[in-house]
Amino acid sequence: MVNSYRPSSLKEALDVLAKEEVTPYAGGTDLMIKADENARYLFLNKISEMKNILEDEKYIHIGAGCTFTDIIENELTPAILKEAVSQIAAPAIRNLGTVGGNICNGSPKADSALIFFVTDSKLRIVSSKEERIIPINEFYLGRKKTSLKKDELLVEVLMNKEGFDNYYYKKVGARNALAISRVSFAGILNVENNKICNCSTAFGAVKDVIIRLPVIDRMLIGKTIEEAKTVKKEYLAAYDKVIIPIKGRVSAEYRKIVCMNLLRDFLESNGI
Repeated sequence: MVNSYRPSSLKEALDVLAKEEVTPYAGGTDLMIKADENARYLFLNKISEMKNILEDEKYIHIGAGCTFTDIIENELTPAILKEAVSQIAAPAIRNLGTVGGNICNGSPKADSALIFFVTDSKLRIVSSKEERIIPINEFYLGRKKTSLKKDELLVEVLMNKEGFDNYYYKKVGARNALAISRVSFAGILNVENNKICNCSTAFGAVKDVIIRLPVIDRMLIGKTIEEAKTVKKEYLAAYDKVIIPIKGRVSAEYRKIVCMNLLRDFLESNGI
């Protein structure tokens, strides 16, 4: 019995997915922990179409097969993404682990996914029959649950090319290195003509999915920094109401306090 496939092209991989019950596998840093000797694997690490980092007029295209090291070393990668993935595990894991695996694992603790949420990135998902591009927030359905169909592969992430220079990123773990996030936070705030033109925040490792709430962030858009100060209390209260962490390795109360402290620090770092 064939227990693994090693396609050399995206088309070949999709053809296998359409016909066989297989588990896609690239770096395998998560699958190694719970390897199943009876599983049939679809190895993706030879597919060049999934290992590129390219740009067009609007987007940076990051192949799902790119390792974290590939992302860190590429000059096209925005600084906010480089900082986040540079804090993932140890160099050996970053050399193997891929951005596609980090996203498709469906974890709210995924460091790269947090950045793709706060930057409102899109995912390009392909099967042998069709292709779809969706916002990343539509991909996650719950903890370890995604909208990826069994015959589909995440092929690449589409990040906007601009607007991420003024960012804030913090990862709170049990120690300074090799830590799984207990709470992670990313924020972006842009000002043009003395008015806030973009405010974007995201919280990881708090609930079953990453928290991204544009409806609240819009409270600050269109305001000057001084005007934003006048609605700061209301803005914080709105987040305080909706952030209801789940209990995990640390208490829900601890996560809530950290979330609100990080949000306040993000505002204060921008003069609000």
